[in-house]
Amino acid sequence: MNLHKLTIQQARAGLEQRDFSSVELVNSLLERIEKLDGEIGAYITVDSEGARRAAAEADDLLAKGKRAPLLGIPIALKDLLCTKGVKTTCASRILEDFVPEYDATVVSMLKKAGAVIIGKTNLDEFAMGSSTENSGFHITRNPWNRDHVPGGSSGGSAAAVSARMCTAALGTDTGGSIRQPASHCGVVGIKPTYGRVSRYGLVSYASSLDQIGPITRDVMDSALLLNVICGHDSFDSTSANVAVPDFTSALTRFDTDGLKGMKAGIPKEFLSVKGLDPDVEKFFNNARNTLEGLGVEMVEVSLPQTDYAVAAYYVIAPSEASSNLARFDGVRYGLRDTSAQDLIDMYKKTKSRGFGAEVQRRIITGTYALSAGYYDAYYGRATRIRAMIRDDFNRAFENCDIIISPVAPTPAFKIGENVDDPLTMYLTDIFTLSTNMAGLPGISVPCGFSATGLPIGLQIMATHFDEMALLKTGYGLEKTLGLQNKFPDI
Repeated sequence: MNLHKLTIQQARAGLEQRDFSSVELVNSLLERIEKLDGEIGAYITVDSEGARRAAAEADDLLAKGKRAPLLGIPIALKDLLCTKGVKTTCASRILEDFVPEYDATVVSMLKKAGAVIIGKTNLDEFAMGSSTENSGFHITRNPWNRDHVPGGSSGGSAAAVSARMCTAALGTDTGGSIRQPASHCGVVGIKPTYGRVSRYGLVSYASSLDQIGPITRDVMDSALLLNVICGHDSFDSTSANVAVPDFTSALTRFDTDGLKGMKAGIPKEFLSVKGLDPDVEKFFNNARNTLEGLGVEMVEVSLPQTDYAVAAYYVIAPSEASSNLARFDGVRYGLRDTSAQDLIDMYKKTKSRGFGAEVQRRIITGTYALSAGYYDAYYGRATRIRAMIRDDFNRAFENCDIIISPVAPTPAFKIGENVDDPLTMYLTDIFTLSTNMAGLPGISVPCGFSATGLPIGLQIMATHFDEMALLKTGYGLEKTLGLQNKFPDI
C-alpha cells in the first residue's frame, strides 16, 4: 500500500481499522522525503526521531481503543510556528538556531488531537514573498515542474502536500500566502476569517493581516483541520470568541443540490486586470459554468478599491513588519555579530547579516512610511483605503453569498523570472490580498491545468466567519470536476 498517497480521512480509517500503524505511515512519508526533498526543498527541518516517537505513542493509544480526530496523522508545519524543542527559523539566518520553549496554540491543538508533527517547511523569509525564493536557506521547487516556483510564502507546505511528503500541512496567509501556493501546487488551501484561529506562537510578519490555515489534498481534509485548530484562545487578544461549527459533519451530509439558490459574485474589476493568463481565464470560466450547473446564480459585483489594494497593502504590511522585526537585534536571542565595535554597530551588522534582501527592503519601506512627516501621507492613507476595501466587500455581500475569482493572474512562473522585479512579484497577489485587508475567509480549490501542465486554482471568498460557505462550494466543485486525486507523477 502506498501510504504516502492517503488523505487524512483515508489514513484515519486505516489506522482505526489497524490496516497499518502510524509508525508505518510516518516511515513511508520519511522515505518519500528522503527520496524527493533534496530536489524539491520543501522542508527546513525534518524531525524524524520526534515523529517516530509520537507515532509509536499514537499506536499504543490506538491499540487501547482510543480515538482522536488526528491520532497518528503526520502533519507538517510552516516554519513560522513555534515548536517546543524543535527549531523555528522563519527561514532566516537571524533565527537559524532558535529553539522555542513553548508550542504555538495551533501546534498544541494539533498534538492534543493526536497529530504527529513530521517537520517544519520552507517559506519566504519571515513570510515576505510570493515564490519561496526568498528563503534564507534554499529555494523550494514546484513538484509539477521543478523549473517553476511553488508560490509563497507557504510554498514549502504546499509543495510538501502536493509531492505527498506529508499528509497535510499548516501555512500562514498574510496576503494570499496559503491560497496562491495551493493554487500553484494543485492542492486545497484555506485562509480562515481573521481571529478564527489563534495566532499565539506565530512569529508575525504583519499582525493585523496574518492568519494560520490548512493546506490539504482535498476539501474534506481542510474541514477536518479547521475543526481542530479553530476556536477562541485567551492567549491571543485578536482571537474571536465565536462558536465553531462542525465543518466535517456538514460536508458529510452535503449534496450538490444544496448549492441551488446560492449567489456568487464576480468582481468586474478582477477580470479586467492586465496580464491575466488565457489559461487562468479559461479555467475560471469553466469553474463558473460548473457552479452554474450546480444551481449557483452568478451576479456581477463591484470592488472599486481594487486598483489601490496592492499599494495600500504594501504600505500596511511593511509598516507592521518594521515594528515586529525590531525585536531581532542580536541582544536577546538569535544571531549576534560579535565583530561589532559598539552597540549601534552590533545592531547594524547583525541585521545586515541576518536579514535577506527582501526583508530589509520591506523593513526600510515600513520604517519610512511610519516616520515623522510621512505617517499621514502613507500609513494613515493606506488604513483609510483598507476601511474602504472592507466596505466594498460588505456592500458586495449584500447581493451574494460568495465571491469567486482567479487566485493568481498566471500559473506558477519560472524560478528567477521575477526575482529582480519586486513590483511584478507584488502584483501576483492582486486577487488575494484584499481578503486579508478586510479580514475575510478565502479558499483555493483546484479547477484545471495550464497548457504546460501547471495547476490552476479557483478562489472562493465569503463574509466573516462563513467558512462553511467556502467549504460547501469548494466541495461541490471538487466532486464535480474530479481533480482532487491528481498529483504530480513523482
